Amino acid sequence: MTQRADVVVVGGGQAGLAAGYHLRRQGLDFVILDEGAAPGGSWQHMWDSLRLFSPADHSSLPGRLMPAQAGETYPGAGHVVDYLADYEKRYDLPVQRGTRVDAVRRDADRLLVEADSGTWRARAVISATGSWSRPFLPAVPGRSVFTGRQLHTVNYRCPADFADQRVIVVGGGNSGAQIAADLALDGRAGVTWVTQRPPRFLPDDIDGRALFDVATARRRVLDAGRPDTGGVASLGDIVAVPPVRAARDAGLLTAKPMFARLTATGVRWADGRQSDADAIVWCTGFRPALSHLAPLNLRGPRGHIPTDGTRALGEPRLHLLGYGDWTGPASATLIGVGRPARDAARAIAQLP
Repeated sequence: MTQRADVVVVGGGQAGLAAGYHLRRQGLDFVILDEGAAPGGSWQHMWDSLRLFSPADHSSLPGRLMPAQAGETYPGAGHVVDYLADYEKRYDLPVQRGTRVDAVRRDADRLLVEADSGTWRARAVISATGSWSRPFLPAVPGRSVFTGRQLHTVNYRCPADFADQRVIVVGGGNSGAQIAADLALDGRAGVTWVTQRPPRFLPDDIDGRALFDVATARRRVLDAGRPDTGGVASLGDIVAVPPVRAARDAGLLTAKPMFARLTATGVRWADGRQSDADAIVWCTGFRPALSHLAPLNLRGPRGHIPTDGTRALGEPRLHLLGYGDWTGPASATLIGVGRPARDAARAIAQLP
């Protein structure tokens, strides 16, 4: 039996919840389909020491401030999970858990959403699946011959898992710096941090509040047709959160250039130098999780779907939310997703 709704939201993390908040304000009938068994989206799976870049009151979804976490200026992932669970309950959002969406297809003037629990027919779809489920691993020579352990950011939890091991952390972004710092400050593992280019730390006084302002200002400049300011990327790649600053200032966070290949027992650089390793942690980013949209044939360069704001250019009944700046300034952040979610809900309300 096919069910019907004005809007089907695919994904029940922070972007999906923000969408639900604004869809309700527009008086639309909607459902949120989420593959996870519990609230909290990808925040449920972060490493133990992770902290937000911004204080709680600058890390909120629309309509409800995140409460402060006792004893912490920057809340941890567990606090975010509790906040998202409370948010979902407070607004009585219709989230169906444990529901995997396999495909979205056109059906005359509607879209069909095919899930493992059944099919939905909707006037519009908001895709809010994020990228956590699609970790990216680079095609480095020798990756298949390395006999140690290889894991991605998504699998890292705490330094205790690497006690007395030699660990190479690969990646010059925030996750690479934070995980390398986590291991280095703990001291139980031997850590080598490897980056594609020299790491670029943002000034110590910049946190998520300033980054959101910079991203928003860049979008205004681009919308006005003026030259690109570069946004956050022009400032640096790594937010100097307290653990990263501590490891850097103690001389524990000095990056080596990227190695040329993996060997059976470690890595080898282009000049012939080698290092043995028990584990490689690939902090090499993610790709947007968009396989459910493949039947619509909308993918463009770099796997992105071209959009005007959140609306897919090739399918006006589809909106993409929370994947990065290409779907709204800072839309992959808690505080940044509210505005594009509002815009998407307003546009959908105007559909025939």
